[in-house]
Parts: sequence; structure tokens; C-alpha cells
Amino acid sequence: MASVEECRAALDKLVERFHELDEEIRTKHVVERTLSCRLSDIGVVFYGRIHPDGLDPFTESPFPDGRQPEIRLTLTSDDLLRLVNGELDLARALLGGRVKIDASLGDLLRLRRLL
Repeated sequence: MASVEECRAALDKLVERFHELDEEIRTKHVVERTLSCRLSDIGVVFYGRIHPDGLDPFTESPFPDGRQPEIRLTLTSDDLLRLVNGELDLARALLGGRVKIDASLGDLLRLRRLL
């Protein structure tokens, strides 16, 4: 089981990678959405926001205006680290039930193009 600090570092790494994506790709495939990443084994939820200009850093604080996340990911802390480090394929993890994504079909299709 990974620690909260390791998970936070992995999410920070994901934010950095997202900013490295070609701006044209982000503009074409990203719309503004709120998101959450629930780590089921350690009981922590991180919140963030994705938008055409990038991915905001994740925090452990829910959205101040009380909004619910539009995209919700659920996985274990170890699987988060594996995904970010390229050791776990997202499609296989989804099919195997290791990662769950609750989002609209349109959002799922957009995410697929980015990941």
C-alpha cells in the first residue's frame, strides 16, 4: 500500500505530464471538468480540475462551491503509482476492474485520447 505522500507525488507527476502534451491536442480534446481520484485502500480522495490550459494540482479539499466531481476515478494507491509510472495499462486496468471511471460517455472518449 502506497502512502498519501507517494500518491500526491504521483498525481503531481501526472499534472506535469499533462502540461507537456501538445497544446493543440489539449485544446481539441479537453473541456473543463472537475474530477476526483478516490484511493480505495487508504480512504483518501484527491480533487482536481482539467481544462484546455492544463490540469490543476490535486488537493485533498473538496470543491469550495460544493460541486460534485464530473469525472470520478476509483483505484488503489498502488495501482495509481503503477498507472502513472507506465507499469499498468489503463485499458486493461479498466477491463480487469482495477480502475473504475464514472463519467459521461463523451468524457470517457476524450480521456481515452489523452491517456
